[in-house]
Amino acid sequence: MTNKVAPNSINLKSKNIDSSDREKSKNLSYLTGLYKFFIPYKKWLFAATTVLILTAILSLLLPLAVRGIVDSFANDSVRLTNKYFLIAVVMAGFLALGTAGRYYLVTRLGERIVGDIRVAVFSRVINMSPEFFERILTGEILSRLTTDTTLILSVVSSSVSFAMRNVLILVGGLGFMTYTSAKLTGLAFLIVPLILLPVLILGNKLRKLSRTSQDKIADTSGVAAELLVAAQTVQANTNELFSINKFFHMTEESFLVAKKRIFVRSILTAMLIFFVFTGIVVVVWFGALSVKNGLMTEGQLVQFLIYSVLVAGSIAALSETFGELQRAAGASERLLEILAIEDNVPESKNPHNLSLPIHGGVSFKDISFSYPARPQVKVIKNLNLEISSGETVALVGPSGSGKTTLFQLLLRFYDPSNGSISFDNCDISTLFKKSLRENISLVPQDPIIFAMTAMDNIRFSRPTATDDEVKAAAIAADAHNFISELPLGYDTFVGERGIMLSGGQRQRVAIARAVLRDAPILLLDEATSSLDSVSEKAVQTAVESLSLNRTTIVIAHRLSTVKKADRIIVLDSGSIVESGSHTKLIGQGGLYSTLAQIQLSDQ
Repeated sequence: MTNKVAPNSINLKSKNIDSSDREKSKNLSYLTGLYKFFIPYKKWLFAATTVLILTAILSLLLPLAVRGIVDSFANDSVRLTNKYFLIAVVMAGFLALGTAGRYYLVTRLGERIVGDIRVAVFSRVINMSPEFFERILTGEILSRLTTDTTLILSVVSSSVSFAMRNVLILVGGLGFMTYTSAKLTGLAFLIVPLILLPVLILGNKLRKLSRTSQDKIADTSGVAAELLVAAQTVQANTNELFSINKFFHMTEESFLVAKKRIFVRSILTAMLIFFVFTGIVVVVWFGALSVKNGLMTEGQLVQFLIYSVLVAGSIAALSETFGELQRAAGASERLLEILAIEDNVPESKNPHNLSLPIHGGVSFKDISFSYPARPQVKVIKNLNLEISSGETVALVGPSGSGKTTLFQLLLRFYDPSNGSISFDNCDISTLFKKSLRENISLVPQDPIIFAMTAMDNIRFSRPTATDDEVKAAAIAADAHNFISELPLGYDTFVGERGIMLSGGQRQRVAIARAVLRDAPILLLDEATSSLDSVSEKAVQTAVESLSLNRTTIVIAHRLSTVKKADRIIVLDSGSIVESGSHTKLIGQGGLYSTLAQIQLSDQ
């Protein structure tokens, strides 16, 4: 059993990152870490930016047409009024088309980039060694793939372009305001500090609350995923109410943090609206006095007011966008953490493939190993074992003696603390993991069945296999008959984790996978433990046939499974204590004999 720790304690470059560490991110720099995802789409980015700039320019030119319309009233020129109205309508039309184009380009770009981010994170996680999954709940990963990427989508497809547009309007608007009336512009600048003050005071607090809120959501997702996967266990132990209460309390904690975040953001919005519109009223007042005194025309005042509204709206929008960017920065930080994690079982610097032909010889030399979650407990102790090509070896011993651990080390899910493991006289640490694992078939004690058809579940071990090859493998594993009796036969959807199948049926599907894979090394971890006597005999015959001309390592407790092995290795507390045939070991009166007597007495 592996020990799970808190879902947010991801090991990143040998440093534990928990929620308290995460709050130390005080800027938006994490968003820049996503730049590499934009590089393949430079043309789309350029097109979106160009359209964005053009629409911002049109927005800034539109008030000039309005000024012309207002001033034409004083000239009493209908022709001039019509001319400026026509110009305003044409500009509005181009602005509408440009805005629609900007929305399409930016939103499409955002969807594409976020899709790439999700694939990158999933690809990184699916290749991680088991230690990674000992330190983080699956629900936490799902939260990062869904909630966090959705936040980034919002920013990339909306907030960033919105911010750029408002920055352009802010800068351009201030320029036109100064051109129209430097005096009124100077007065407006006196109000700017009042607008920026709440952003500086409350912005950092809002960022921290946003990050905490994301962490709470991730924790809730992790608990929900764990409980839903174990729904039958929850119901069997009548723990529904306990589970609901646990999820309810975590949801409430998430809500309380979100409530604080919403409250702070509401206060920030209220302060901004008050200061912005108060400033506009003051500026309008002074502008009206200037018109009365003949210092500016009505059209100039209207033009200045429109630019003032545009600038004020841009500032308010930028403060709103700043909050979104802070939330996205937190989400980016969480995703970049995953992408930056270094696997504790990495590929070697210059890995290579196994040389052909592959024979299947295995050698364990001076192996010692402790699981990372329990470094003080040695699961394997100075073990040496040579397995010849084509040999069938059975591993026997009490629970916790290290049998399954040897499988995990051979598959290079973990690296030994000391010693080396060889495949065909080649150290497996120098091989590509794919080259190593594609030459090994594994039937685990608790097989995983996917939410697919029976056909696709068997084909999972060799996606290129034909339907006939899949059926032949099912026949060899004594799975053909029960699959044929399913409502749609091989095309029957077997449910999540194979819930439509019994334990023995799931085991036979897993054995059919191994048959179909047809690898030089076959690993059987209690492969017949879930079968009845009739099915066990049929599968055992299939396994014996499958074992011919290939190296087979069997973990089993049933004597019927191990008696025909070429050699039986008895493990106890991580060390080999006996080795030999069934008859020889029975005669020695050691641990194997004791285990056999216990089993016979139980029978």
